Amino acid sequence: MTASSFKTMVLGGTATFLAVSFILFPKDAYEASIRGLNMWWEVVFPSLLPFFIMSEFLISFGVVTFVGALFEPVMRPLFRVPGVGGFVWSMGMASGFPAGAKLTARLRKDKKITRIQAERLVSFSNASNPIFIFGAIAVGFFHNPALGFLLAVCHYGGNLLVGLAMRFYGTDEEKESKQTTPRFSLRHAFRLMHQERRKDTRPLGKMMGDAVSSAVTTLLMIGGFIILFSVLNRLLTVMHVSEMLAILITIILTILHIPNELSPALISGLFEITLGSQMASVAAGTSLYHQVLITSFILGFNGFSVQAQVASILAETDIRFKPFFFARVLHGFLAMVLAAFLFEPLYTNGTGRTATEVFAPVNTEHVNTFFISVYEWLTHFGGLVTLGGLLLFVLLKAGRALKETKSIM
Repeated sequence: MTASSFKTMVLGGTATFLAVSFILFPKDAYEASIRGLNMWWEVVFPSLLPFFIMSEFLISFGVVTFVGALFEPVMRPLFRVPGVGGFVWSMGMASGFPAGAKLTARLRKDKKITRIQAERLVSFSNASNPIFIFGAIAVGFFHNPALGFLLAVCHYGGNLLVGLAMRFYGTDEEKESKQTTPRFSLRHAFRLMHQERRKDTRPLGKMMGDAVSSAVTTLLMIGGFIILFSVLNRLLTVMHVSEMLAILITIILTILHIPNELSPALISGLFEITLGSQMASVAAGTSLYHQVLITSFILGFNGFSVQAQVASILAETDIRFKPFFFARVLHGFLAMVLAAFLFEPLYTNGTGRTATEVFAPVNTEHVNTFFISVYEWLTHFGGLVTLGGLLLFVLLKAGRALKETKSIM
């Protein structure tokens, strides 16, 4: 049997297995799909839509090129990526996954970065946004706002370490010409920005319509993956497949001296971040320290749901998925190690004081309050934003279809 035939059998068997599972457990599949839909409708869509639309404008107006020229002296020596990677990295942290993958793919399509540079960049530019860490996890799951600071430091610090490690990736494949790193120059950066803006000859109205259409199309794809993996995770639990996986996970946790009670949370987190983090926060018979370790790993690994979203976006380019997957495993372990070392100094400081109290001079409490307020606003009004965005998308599509019909007639 050839490898291609075996792959066909595996894919066909998996699809058949899932279809039969949906038929056998319709109630569980329905409840899981509703749960995934609610998360996408209330939080994911309204929180990502503004960033996706804004990023399209920033690219079209040449602002990304401007920022890239300014970041060049930093990004190329540290991460061996062009300066535009600084924009992708910052937007990825601010808006959350898979924004980093979407922007990296866009830069690759525009030939602003090479394939190796894109694979390096996407490996550390996808991260959870602060709203999710501070609002959903720290407050919503753990009911402990002070944990948000610790989890954020471990998560973003781990991403930074991944970026530094991935700078050595692709050295054999990439043929880099030795070039001096340009100096910081606002005049040069503005000149490049002006040239980039003049290349885009679309009218402003069409540019706005394209930005909205691109953003909503990507978010619809993301919503489909969230619902699919929410259902898959639930079916694996109902069919007791997770219990078989728990045997292997238990061995790993025992080696790491982590309670076995956290194995269900880790298994769920491998598929979907939100459910895994929630289960870790309520795992009985475990300490807060071990719960934070598992949650940090889950956040760094991103879950197969997010990874599938990234794979779908990268499939439109020549960027390979394997380096990204390796980076996610590395990020998960690095975030866990950072949590192990930083839990005492950042959370209790050896005095029983929380991180919010220790870092009060830098307004950590105000930062926590801001992200928590944004998350609470999304849970109350995010659905209206999603509805408005979808209606605008439908109107744009209908308007373009009408114009095409008139042009044909």
